[in-house]
Amino acid sequence: MQCWHDAAALADHKWDKVMDEVWPEAQGHVAAELASRDPSAIVFASNTHDFLIRLAAACPRRGEKLRVLTSDGEFHSARRQLARWAEDGWLELTRVPAEPFDDFSDRFLTAAEGGKRDLILVSQVLFNSGRTFDRLAELAALARPQGPWVVIDAYHAFMAIDAPVTAEIAASAFVLAGGYKYAMAGEGMGLMHCPPGFGERPPITGWFAEFGELTAPPGSSVGYTGDAMRFMGATFDPSALYRFNAIQRTLKENDISTTRVEARVANLQAQMLELLAGTALAEAELLNPLDGKPHARFLAFRDGRAQRWCAELAERQCITDVRGDVLRIGFGLYHDEEDVEAFSALARRLA
Repeated sequence: MQCWHDAAALADHKWDKVMDEVWPEAQGHVAAELASRDPSAIVFASNTHDFLIRLAAACPRRGEKLRVLTSDGEFHSARRQLARWAEDGWLELTRVPAEPFDDFSDRFLTAAEGGKRDLILVSQVLFNSGRTFDRLAELAALARPQGPWVVIDAYHAFMAIDAPVTAEIAASAFVLAGGYKYAMAGEGMGLMHCPPGFGERPPITGWFAEFGELTAPPGSSVGYTGDAMRFMGATFDPSALYRFNAIQRTLKENDISTTRVEARVANLQAQMLELLAGTALAEAELLNPLDGKPHARFLAFRDGRAQRWCAELAERQCITDVRGDVLRIGFGLYHDEEDVEAFSALARRLA
């Protein structure tokens, strides 16, 4: 409503408020949540797929093909786009299997250390299994402005895990995330942390990238800002940023931090596993067991019955998520112990 009011009252002058007030406030919230400490390194777009395209175009390549290292557990946007580019032959794609999960981080880091990569992309929390990549600092240390670039997909970590990115990691790694899930801001807010000195003149560039202090090589007519705005696109819908800021203010006013929500969710997940004993779900493989370390906001159960379980639960007004043979049970700020008990009662009816 505030976004609409500003547009109606200010018309074209609304952009002064958006870029001078709304945008910087959102940058500050994101930098604090990531623990990257640099609001000027944050840029927004309508989704993270936009940033994936801009990164692939800007990343230095040392051969005819862009050589990309990733995992086979990435989210659909990256998985699909990278595979399609590989089909066209201008991208050389190497995927590290996520399983076995216990040594995935070690295997991925070893592959990254092998060199011969231009772009290295991995999720901090794998979206289908909920397992984590826990050697971010060592991976980020491999990044160089001239290549390779390291990109961390923190979509399932942002506002789900407290301070997912240190200032040390942020100094050399790109970080992708969004406002749709745990940030509770809805669609339309992809975000990217851009390390200084990486991709100073992205080839895919919109007119917003020329606002502010411009730099351009001699004889060039295309200038870029020196901060994260260099990766900007063109005209966008700012309503997601208004929502994000409003949510952030509400959380702070009520002293609700990611640390507190993370602890609450951990207790609910432990309670859930206890109450599921003796149910059909207890027979499934829990892909991301609780180990006292930072954990995904969902429990992932792998079983051939996952599709049927999801459908049966939906018929009983219980919404879960299924990815192939993996049933994901998510936990949020709005859940409490009674919800866990209600779910376990439904689970006892599954076969």
